[in-house]
Parts: sequence; structure tokens; C-alpha cells
Amino acid sequence: MYKRILIKLSGEQLAGAHGYGVDPEVAKYLAHEIKKVVDSGCQVVVIAGGGNMVRGAEVAGQGIRRVTADQMGMLSGLINAMALTDIFEHEGLITRCISSIYAEQVAEPYSYRLAEKHLENGRVLIIAGGIARPYVTHDVAAVSYGLELDCDMVYKSTKVDGVYDKDPMKFDDAVKVDRMSLQEAVQNEAIKIMDKAALGLAAEQGVHITILNLDEPDNLVKSVQGEHIGTLID
Repeated sequence: MYKRILIKLSGEQLAGAHGYGVDPEVAKYLAHEIKKVVDSGCQVVVIAGGGNMVRGAEVAGQGIRRVTADQMGMLSGLINAMALTDIFEHEGLITRCISSIYAEQVAEPYSYRLAEKHLENGRVLIIAGGIARPYVTHDVAAVSYGLELDCDMVYKSTKVDGVYDKDPMKFDDAVKVDRMSLQEAVQNEAIKIMDKAALGLAAEQGVHITILNLDEPDNLVKSVQGEHIGTLID
């Protein structure tokens, strides 16, 4: 069983059926799934992307600088983190939101020691703002914080139950891969489940990544307890 994990959620997942913003029912469901993990004795870090509001690379242009666009994406992630913090706590999950972007009126400023303190005290830790630099995705932030906080596993939640040899949403004959190396995930252009820069950092530092579908109840807690769920990239 893992002692500490990091979960990377997509903004699209948080939007649920609405397609935009945060669906409270999705957030409540995630709170219950994460609570199972916390109750089992595992510490949890959460990072949420901002694609349900602003995706920096897509809004850049027409007068908006790429740096500004990426900062807008970071702020979208912060908005998601604030919403998740309130809903998690409403559902009985003690949670703290800390941000790498200076936003002390709405979140505690990130520091390694503060993050460790919250985790050791049994709180779910939501980290907002990515790593506060442009041209760096929330996927990269997830691997970076997974390293910094010595997480046993970095989970990326997706709409499918792992990595396939081709898009399972488009091809009926797509085959699921239960395990692959980080080097293969970096080099194979067909693998688009995670940002290549994030996979490159994971390969360089030996970070373990599991791709799974959190929409399936108990997937997360089963994986934390040692059952093979999704695709392991290591």
C-alpha cells in the first residue's frame, strides 16, 4: 500500500456534463473516492488543470501574449482548486488549498514545509497554479510536485481506463496496454495521454505514473492498496 500519492485531475473532468466550470456532483463524487484512500491511511495531493475554463495555448493570439494566456490557465486551475476545497470539506474531507501563484487572499502560498505539514496532519492537499511559470503544463507540475513531495505514485485521471495503442474513442479494435516503460511513452508519438515534457521528467527521475479512470468507483483505492488498475508507466 502506498503512503502518499498525487492525483492529477483534468479541468474537463471537473466540468462533467456541463462542459464548462465545475460540476458540484463530480466534485462530491471525487471527494468520496479520495476519502476512501485517506481512510485507508494514505496521504493525498491533488492538482487540477484549468481546461474547463481557459487553456493557455488555445487562447494565445489576437493580442493575448502566450505568457499571459498561460497565466490565465494557471488562474483557472486556482479557481478549480478553490471550488474543490470547499466541496471536499463540505463532504467531510479535511482539505487545504495552497498556491504557487501569489494569491494569499484565497489560498495559502506554496512552500515545501507547509505542504509537508498539511499532509502529515492528515489533510488532503490541493496545489493550485501549476509551477507558476508559462509554457509548463499542469501535467509537468504533477510530476514535479510528485517528486518534491516524495509521492509513491502519480495518478492521472482520464475518461478511459488506461493507455491504448490507438484512440479507443475512435477505433473499436484499440488494445489496452497494462504496462509500459517511461521511455516508450516518451518516444511513441501515438501516446498522447500525458504531456511529453511531463513524461520526460518522469523518465529522467524515475517517477511512477498510473493512468486510470476515476469515474469507476473504487478504482483509486484498489490501486493504492496494490491491485493493478489502469496502465502503469514506470
